[in-house]
Amino acid sequence: MTARIGVVTFPGSLDDRDTQRAIRVAGAEPVALWHKDKDLKQVDAVVLCGGFSYGDYLRAGAIARFSPVMEPLLEQARAGLPVLGICNGFQILTEAHLLPGTMLRNDHLHFICRDQKLRVENAQTAWTTDYSAGQEIHIPLKNNDGQYVADERTLDELEAEGRVAFRYLVRGEAADGYGNPNGSQRDIAGVTNAAGNVVGLMPHPEHAVEPLIGTGRTDGLPFFTSILKKLVNA
Repeated sequence: MTARIGVVTFPGSLDDRDTQRAIRVAGAEPVALWHKDKDLKQVDAVVLCGGFSYGDYLRAGAIARFSPVMEPLLEQARAGLPVLGICNGFQILTEAHLLPGTMLRNDHLHFICRDQKLRVENAQTAWTTDYSAGQEIHIPLKNNDGQYVADERTLDELEAEGRVAFRYLVRGEAADGYGNPNGSQRDIAGVTNAAGNVVGLMPHPEHAVEPLIGTGRTDGLPFFTSILKKLVNA
């Protein structure tokens, strides 16, 4: 049986087709979900892709959080459905309170687009088991509102519970993809919920699944092979 992974498209989504392709490259079946869908078409997992849902009016992800598709997604995610939020998808997950914290405008107030170096901090989530803890990877980054912030108590809880999934690598020169690109607190690039089924990150793994595109590497592919293996072995 082929695993079916839904990809939600909102008005303003940019990376839905890329995400569907990444899922296909990994060996699963992508299923297109529209923001007005009131059911998830019996998919085994869901990806909220990158872009600028509803033009980022009010703030990034604030309107998308109330789309009809989010009602079944919230219910099923809390029941264990694997959900990955990439960039705008991460912003939506924080607005929906499936993940803690929120996103602010980049601290330098400019859109940033570059290959970014990350360290994998948690390789035990549904989306990261094909990585190793401490592994350093290259993933494309493109955002305007990517500064992850939370109160100190929440940040301490994330650290203590191992729920920081990825961090920006800060050594080396910014021109080489090192450094904190947006002012995120504690260099956090992605987090997970306590159960490990919901993960959000700002960089774009769907742009690093084939050697001819993105970084020219396949460092993003393990996101999609990880979830495929989990679903197949469930």
